[in-house]
Amino acid sequence: MPKKILIPLDGSKTGETALHYVEDLLDRLAAGENAEVTLLQVVKTGSRDVEIRGATGTVHVPYTEEEMTHIEAQARQYLEKAGESLRSKGVTVNCKVVRCEENISSAVKIIEAEEETNADLVAMSTHGRHGLTRWAFGSVSEKVLRGGKVPVLMVRAEA
Repeated sequence: MPKKILIPLDGSKTGETALHYVEDLLDRLAAGENAEVTLLQVVKTGSRDVEIRGATGTVHVPYTEEEMTHIEAQARQYLEKAGESLRSKGVTVNCKVVRCEENISSAVKIIEAEEETNADLVAMSTHGRHGLTRWAFGSVSEKVLRGGKVPVLMVRAEA
């Protein structure tokens, strides 16, 4: 059983599918063993659309440093709450929030975190898209699978 597991979360219930799966695996296969789980959330340094009075259309205004700090704090709070169940079972849980430029795939940051945390398994949820929707939206899971150096457990989220 892997000792260091990285679980990227996006804040959605769908994204938490892998978290619950890993929790169950640890209960069944690694009870009493020292496991360390790092919960990761990648936050995009995006912008918001602002309408300017008298003009047609909108202007993209980047988030300020203060807004990004607030977004990161909310992400950390979410991760802390998401890890409570694992902690209650004696699992060491670390929470990591990283920023990612809007034009860079979250997969890049997940692979970097895989290396930084010395993970021996990445567990993540996937929507199971295929065909045109997969082509249009891309697959972060697939990019992590192909670009990372450790095994990736992909847990298909239920509809």
